Amino acid sequence: MVIAIDGPAGSGKSTIAKMLAKRLGFRYLDTGAMYRALTWKAIQNGTNLGDKDALCQLMDQTKIEFQDIYGNLDVFVDGINVTKEIRLPSVTNNIHYISDTPGVRQRMVMLQQKFASEGNTVAEGRDMGTVVFPRAEKKFFLDADVEERARRRYTEFAPANKKVSYNDVIKDIETRDKRDTTRDNSPLVKGSDAVYIDTTKLTIEEVFNMILKEIEHIIKN
Repeated sequence: MVIAIDGPAGSGKSTIAKMLAKRLGFRYLDTGAMYRALTWKAIQNGTNLGDKDALCQLMDQTKIEFQDIYGNLDVFVDGINVTKEIRLPSVTNNIHYISDTPGVRQRMVMLQQKFASEGNTVAEGRDMGTVVFPRAEKKFFLDADVEERARRRYTEFAPANKKVSYNDVIKDIETRDKRDTTRDNSPLVKGSDAVYIDTTKLTIEEVFNMILKEIEHIIKN
């Protein structure tokens, strides 16, 4: 069984997906982390981020894995734990080169589908319900006002990086939104069969309970 959760940055999909996977005993698939992992390796290797063929070749030579470490899902690239490194600004600012490369996305989709074929999965990302798992048992699209999404990200980043300003965060989110929704390959879009949830004025618990209610009949069956 696959439950697909899509949405823009700061919509709450990662938090909800983790909670849902834990509650149901499902595997959690963070597809964004996979793109970040390859971005990190490309930077480390000095790969030309504008060379799509080189990025595809790098993807073929890279092993991306998830491991449960003390209850947390850590990301490994070729055996190296890069969970913290893939969240650095240098990775965030360059991930679009990876996600905009059709050949890389095709390879990622195959890996993601293989992951889900090995057990019940809650998958979150930008194209889970529309491209990767079009036949998912249930699909959700989480969204929120850009100001609220920026506030959430700022609250998350501020303690670790005092130099980050709210205006910087909102500009970053607006840039990512534009890239995600206008790219030619697998753009961020709500599928016609996805349940839309505006999380702007909702708590995490409220969103979680709404989703549980939507899927309870599937779980019972």
